[in-house]
Amino acid sequence: MRALTWQGTKKVSVEDVPDARIEDDTDAVIRVTSTAICGSDLHLYDVLGPFLSAGDILGHEPMGIVEEIGSAVTDLAVGDRVVVPFVIACGHCYMCSRGLTTQCETTQNRGSGTGADLYGYTELYGSVPGGQAEYLRVRRADFNAYRVGTELPDDRYLFLSDILPTAWQGVRYAEVPAGGTLGVLGLGPVGQFASRIGRYLGFRVIAVDPVPERRAMAERYGVETLDLTDDVLDALRDGTDGRGPDSVVDAVGMEAHGNPGTSFVQKAVGLLPDGLAKPIMQTAGADRLAAMMLAIEAVRRGGTVSLSGVYAGAADPMPFMTMFDKQLSMRMGQCNVHHWRDELLPIVEDPSDPLGTEDLVTHRVGLDEAPVMYETFKNKDDGCIKVVLQP
Repeated sequence: MRALTWQGTKKVSVEDVPDARIEDDTDAVIRVTSTAICGSDLHLYDVLGPFLSAGDILGHEPMGIVEEIGSAVTDLAVGDRVVVPFVIACGHCYMCSRGLTTQCETTQNRGSGTGADLYGYTELYGSVPGGQAEYLRVRRADFNAYRVGTELPDDRYLFLSDILPTAWQGVRYAEVPAGGTLGVLGLGPVGQFASRIGRYLGFRVIAVDPVPERRAMAERYGVETLDLTDDVLDALRDGTDGRGPDSVVDAVGMEAHGNPGTSFVQKAVGLLPDGLAKPIMQTAGADRLAAMMLAIEAVRRGGTVSLSGVYAGAADPMPFMTMFDKQLSMRMGQCNVHHWRDELLPIVEDPSDPLGTEDLVTHRVGLDEAPVMYETFKNKDDGCIKVVLQP
């Protein structure tokens, strides 16, 4: 089969790889019909290379049709249309029973001190082959392949794999008071959905992004937008009676604009031999924190900062004096996709499509064009907001 593989920092290619197949009796194999490029994939493309090996298959936002099932699979049948969450969980352990599927104790990566296995996401999370491929082996398929309808287009369901529940969790974690104001930093795919969810739940939403096309897309959903200018903090406060938003979702993460010094170090470490780079990143790695620092400064006193953007630094400095003085709450973490999907399914199947699942994709291409689209997405060229690959 054909699959998108990591070959080195800023180098990916589509290659012939061994076919996905049943290896355990709880597996299923799906034929991938749509699979997206996620902002998190760009971290692998640009920063986290020391934890990848040449030939690793990337991608963690797939859906498709069940082609084969293992002998112990009871809830799926060949021909079912399914979405596959990026998290691989068991569904019955202590953590899963509490809705914390990203902390699943059955698939947890104890050797690296990290959470549950993830598709296509480095040796820190199991080195599991990802979904930017023609076929995907789905582990523990009864719990991890979510059956969906057959009438609506893929885009209605595809984003249940990651970015829609990630945005939903981000807004829920933000604990916006009734009638309150939600700030959203970053209008990439997660920020777009977080903004739309905020409006859907009845909040005023003010979003910040430097890219005009992204601001324009958000404005279609009643979101107020601001450019990322030097006076954006003042603008956020001026628009909220001088206090700042009640809650702020950081939908940017470690690749925020700002701090060119940290950016240089990230790239330099990524180019070192793995044996040198891994311990540096695991003990002294730092992120570009401009988005998180803005969130902490912008949110009102007594408010909540919710981190949906991925951070990976082990030595990030935190402004604890400001956080303590402002009496802030912070919520964060990988999305527990399984916990939210039943809540979200009726919304994505609503005929009015209130979250605009069919109004997010800007680029739809075949699998062979994936390497070009990684670069386009990273550079925000050509108005690129969301890329879907169709193997």
